[in-house]
Amino acid sequence: MKSIVLFGAGNVATHLFSALSQAEGYEVIQVYNHQKKSLEEFKDKVPVTTDFTEVFPADIYILALKDEAIPLLAEKILYREAMILHTSGSTPLSILKHFSKKGILYPLQTFSKSKALDFKTVPLCIEAANEQQLEEIKGLARQLSEKVYEISSEQRKALHLAAVFVSNFSNYMYSIGDEICRENDLPFEILHPLVLETATKATNMAPKDAQT
Repeated sequence: MKSIVLFGAGNVATHLFSALSQAEGYEVIQVYNHQKKSLEEFKDKVPVTTDFTEVFPADIYILALKDEAIPLLAEKILYREAMILHTSGSTPLSILKHFSKKGILYPLQTFSKSKALDFKTVPLCIEAANEQQLEEIKGLARQLSEKVYEISSEQRKALHLAAVFVSNFSNYMYSIGDEICRENDLPFEILHPLVLETATKATNMAPKDAQT
């Protein structure tokens, strides 16, 4: 059984914790977050801490944090023989340079604490410093998801950009549509079938071919 300490208590960390709790051969032994309030939903399931001096020794440390926090917290981890992973889509592997065993476990999905999802369907993009470590990360990733992709830092950076366009930008267009409806006393739900059909078309044919 490999032990894991999870850093973070946001949307990604919350869903990742649930998935890890179901993974065979792995056990989350602690969750760290700098805000005590954010740890409330974890404290009845696993030991939690806001104090870095109380972080447990573990086989794997997973940093499910904002990009700017990753190098700051990685610097503080004392157990340099452990495997350290981050979940960022745009942060390079090199940011974990002080660790000999390091990698990426990037879930390509938009997460919300209030909405359950099947983590098995979430694409996991992985990267490692060498082939042996890649196989180790792959073993963990395959316990979490049925869709595991080996992707380099450069590819992941481009993929993250593509994800911003298909998710964030598209959602912003929805918000403009919603605003237009509100201004004209129309329910946005009238557009729901169109939103769903457009998204379905984009998964069944080249988006350019679906453009009207």
